[in-house]
Amino acid sequence: MRALNRNHSSVLQLSLKHKRFVAIPVLFVMAVMFILSGAASAAAAPNSSALDLNAKSAILMEASTGQVMYEMNADTALPPASMTKMMTEYLVFKAIKEGKLSWDQTITVQENAAKQIGSRVFLAQGDKHTVEELYKAMAIGSANDATVQLAETVAGSEEAFAKLMNETAAQLGMKTAHFINATGLDRADMPEAYRPTSIDGETVMSARDSAILAYHILKDYPEFLDYSKIQSFKFRERDTAPVVNYNWMLESNKNVTNFKKFAYPGVDGLKTGHTSNAGNCFTGTALQNGTRLIAVVMGVPGGMNDGKRFLETAKVFDYGFNQFEKSTIVDAKVAVAEHETFKVKKGSSKKVNVVTASDITIMVPKGTKVTPTVTEVTPTANPLVAPIKSGDKVGTATYTYKDPATQDDKTVTVDLVAADDVKKAGWFKLMLRAIGDFFSSLFNGIVDLF
Repeated sequence: MRALNRNHSSVLQLSLKHKRFVAIPVLFVMAVMFILSGAASAAAAPNSSALDLNAKSAILMEASTGQVMYEMNADTALPPASMTKMMTEYLVFKAIKEGKLSWDQTITVQENAAKQIGSRVFLAQGDKHTVEELYKAMAIGSANDATVQLAETVAGSEEAFAKLMNETAAQLGMKTAHFINATGLDRADMPEAYRPTSIDGETVMSARDSAILAYHILKDYPEFLDYSKIQSFKFRERDTAPVVNYNWMLESNKNVTNFKKFAYPGVDGLKTGHTSNAGNCFTGTALQNGTRLIAVVMGVPGGMNDGKRFLETAKVFDYGFNQFEKSTIVDAKVAVAEHETFKVKKGSSKKVNVVTASDITIMVPKGTKVTPTVTEVTPTANPLVAPIKSGDKVGTATYTYKDPATQDDKTVTVDLVAADDVKKAGWFKLMLRAIGDFFSSLFNGIVDLF
């Protein structure tokens, strides 16, 4: 009996020893998995709090899609100072594209422009300059006088132009923007006789609205960058000093002694802003390796000439370019599962193969993957009617996914196009098909009787 107990005890000790032996690697594996999962989580959600921005608000947007990758107080309406001029720049470009203005058109300077204060090229009433000369003074030197003269030329008066600015802001989806003038100056700094009487308050705009406006400038009038990236220019031949671009972040400044500490790879626009009420603001854009980002910082403290707004913007750009990469979550020219074909009538074939017309590409934290879900597929007609040519739009597909940057649920729709030609069938083939369909229906009806 004692022998049996000793044997039992030995087996038990051996079993416990084996359990301890097994437990050690299990705990090790669990620890490794925990570390790896933590790393995966870090990749999935970059630590944006590490930016430690010294600004009242900020936002980071991918320029081709408008995807927001970072935001801080982005919907707070704040005085934007000369970033207001982005709307003036947009509307002047629009007027030129519509044929209402031309770049070589000569404009005579009026009183309102000549009385402007702040950044200016010292226009005098009666001076004559081309639209392009004034536009460069606005886009490069942030000249208030040139800006006002362009606004009056487009709309007849600066107040009428401000109303156009507000109408356009609503059309572009800007929720907080409110403009009282073309420049961004406070009401008290405007020439008294030209202060608006039909528009209340002061000019305000959120960081999100600034990014939305920049997005539309780049999308609708990409030629704007040909002006915003100019480092300096002479407004008049007789001028002793050139107009210098207030955007010290321009990549082209990398060899300029005073600006090289602020120069950032790929920066070629857009607009600075400064007033005592607004502090220092900047809407910048940079292109690196085929990816263009838009960054906005508002309310950066400090002096106008200390460059702190550019250092804060660099933090935002670094976050976007270093932490994110482009990922195509739906390819172009691929079939949608379970919706590979659409029905066709009066065609040589009763169906047509369909594929996506374009891809869906988003910014994702490096090393992560986003899998979209098809929620709806809708043909333009059911059935489609022949003839159909390859490439014709025949429907849409809607996908949903979770934005990895903001964790918001996103919905995006892409067009579906025919992958093949479907010719219209001849009358004889259509007649035979109709006869076949008739007898098929008749047979099925008889079967249903039994």
